[in-house]
Amino acid sequence: MTRAYDIVKKDPHRVIIFDTTLRDGEQSPGCAMNLEEKLKMARLLDELGVDVIEAGFPIASPGDFEAVNEIARIVKNATVCGLARAKPGDIEAAGESIKPAASKRIHTFISTSPLHMKHKLKMGPNAVIEAVHESVTLARKYTDDVEWSAEDGSRTEDDFLCQCVETAINAGARTINIPDTVGYAIPHEFAARIQMLFNRVPNIDKAIISVHCHNDLGLAVANSLAGVNAGARQIECTINGIGERAGNAALEEIVMALRTRHDLMPFRNNIETTKIMKASRTLSNITGFGVQPNKAIVGANAFAHASGIHQDGMLKNANTYEIMTPESVGLTESKLVMSKHSGRHAFRKKLEELGFELGDNALNDAFARFKNLADRKREIFEDDLIALVEDEVIRENETIRFVSLQVVAGTTGPQTADLVVTVNGEQKQAKVEGNGPVDAIFKAIRAIVPHEGARLKLYQVHAVTGGTDAQAEVSVRLEENAKTVNGQGADADTLVASARAYIHALNKLMVKRSSVNPQTGETDAAASG
Repeated sequence: MTRAYDIVKKDPHRVIIFDTTLRDGEQSPGCAMNLEEKLKMARLLDELGVDVIEAGFPIASPGDFEAVNEIARIVKNATVCGLARAKPGDIEAAGESIKPAASKRIHTFISTSPLHMKHKLKMGPNAVIEAVHESVTLARKYTDDVEWSAEDGSRTEDDFLCQCVETAINAGARTINIPDTVGYAIPHEFAARIQMLFNRVPNIDKAIISVHCHNDLGLAVANSLAGVNAGARQIECTINGIGERAGNAALEEIVMALRTRHDLMPFRNNIETTKIMKASRTLSNITGFGVQPNKAIVGANAFAHASGIHQDGMLKNANTYEIMTPESVGLTESKLVMSKHSGRHAFRKKLEELGFELGDNALNDAFARFKNLADRKREIFEDDLIALVEDEVIRENETIRFVSLQVVAGTTGPQTADLVVTVNGEQKQAKVEGNGPVDAIFKAIRAIVPHEGARLKLYQVHAVTGGTDAQAEVSVRLEENAKTVNGQGADADTLVASARAYIHALNKLMVKRSSVNPQTGETDAAASG
């Protein structure tokens, strides 16, 4: 039997957390990650304690295959999963990509709703049933751990869904996933569908039932929890809820709901919740997708209280307005007050508390930037340190590196940017006029490193902390030949942060330009769920 199946059979209240941030999450427009970023997230997900990491869709491109293969090599605890359509080539690619994993899974799927079968697959029910049997059988040649999904399962007819599920289990699937692919279901309806399978499929005890819910109606988490209450024992989700269209069920919301309302949902999982904030912030920095302030669990306002009545209650007893502690999700109160007087040892210690381990060179660079920031900023917060260090870490191997910037701005004009960078170690400079200081900076970068085919798709600024001396975090998105990259930069000077963000994106664009493995771009390569 599979690892997940054995876990659930030994502990019927155990819920398997299946994370698809690197596959379904990455399908969000603008969320594409490079290999280094995927490996970084995979390590974090493994530390977080997810049971299964869906690492990608190997057949989609050689780059996707390489990412799944490398993740399979480095992950220590989680099962590594590759996605495949019900096609031999897909399954063979998935099987080869996950070979190095200590625990491996193939997740194969096919549409089962009348709408999808008619218009997408152009296949009849009998042909779909045959494809289910053949795809699972082939996948079993690569691993005993095979998951089968009924794409658009929430709009599939009951009789046919039961027939497909029974066929998949007979062929050897040990996880059966019922996706609400288009976020159409309502919780009581979705729960009834899961319960129906337990009541009608004769071999249902030989598999775990999984749920994969999308958020088109804002019900992904509610539907997932309803599925678990009905007997499902695997939830498929993503960090920050990223994913196609309105996204997937958010891992952090699911896990904290199960933990906070254990009285009504007596289920267990393996997630180390104190690492949630780190995973959320890291993903946000990688993708350039900021988390909305009022987002549950990980939003900036999730543990903030503005109302006088609420503040009074909090001062008397935090439980009056907080149903979980900030510490439970990885928000810690500062034990070391960081200032311009802090030494290198205290700085290193504080970074270790925040989960960062830097080599000597990276530590020296980060400490120098910290001292510079402390000279300009009255109070240094944890979020300042996180932004500063993550900004330093992502620049370690950049070809184009920021050196200095002088800007002239104001109403009289002209607005100019005098920028110095190094390109492959060689210092270059440009002084350029623009329609405002940011425009001048970006034109200066273009003058030094021409990239006329790239278009700026996003420029976004937000403050890391409060106050007029807050650090700025800037996100930039560039697009060239349908390839999209995101860059981030942080600095107490918004214009410097803007330059750093654009240069970060440009470095990633250069990597994509040199790649000889572009994605296939098949319209049906987007996966189930």
